[in-house]
Amino acid sequence: MDGVIIDSEGIYLKDQLEFARKKNPDVTIDQLFGMVGATKKDAWEVFARAVNNGQSWEELRDEYRKNNLYSKIDYTKIYRPEVTEVLKNLKSKGYKLAVASSTQLDLVEHVLQVNGIRDYFKIVVSGNQFTRSKPDPEIYCFTADKLGVKAENCLVVEDSTIGITAAKRAGMKIAAVIDNRYGFDQSQADYFLTRVKDVIEAAERA
Repeated sequence: MDGVIIDSEGIYLKDQLEFARKKNPDVTIDQLFGMVGATKKDAWEVFARAVNNGQSWEELRDEYRKNNLYSKIDYTKIYRPEVTEVLKNLKSKGYKLAVASSTQLDLVEHVLQVNGIRDYFKIVVSGNQFTRSKPDPEIYCFTADKLGVKAENCLVVEDSTIGITAAKRAGMKIAAVIDNRYGFDQSQADYFLTRVKDVIEAAERA
């Protein structure tokens, strides 16, 4: 979802950097890049290492939560409008669609609902439902099973290194949305998308 359906990663990182610098003014943005695409524990372990002030990742996360950033964001303003056209096109061609996101389930559902695209997806899955998070392939294997589709017949649209690695380990084809802002390694992808709408052609080729 993040980085593909919505362009949220820069907003999150900016806010996390401001919080980090209150703890340690020497923290740089690139030290937090590892948070992108990661689930809660993995992301905040990256944050704790960057801040390095003796607080645990749980303490830092709980303190940050008081800011309640997610409730302040208008997710319709960072929605990629071409996504609606893409989903409508793929659905009409009979593709089974799912969201498999590292983000907590209630927020994923909220983003999909406010942008009017929830009904396009057969299932919605969150990384918080699993003991092993991306780059472990568990979330993608589970999603394929629920869709009733073999892994080799799945096309995953991703942007982050963590997500791409998870999809690769699951034995799936990968279409990477090109993003050079956060130091992603997208070299394992099978297709590269300059725009999200290019996934329609990638799906046909896959």
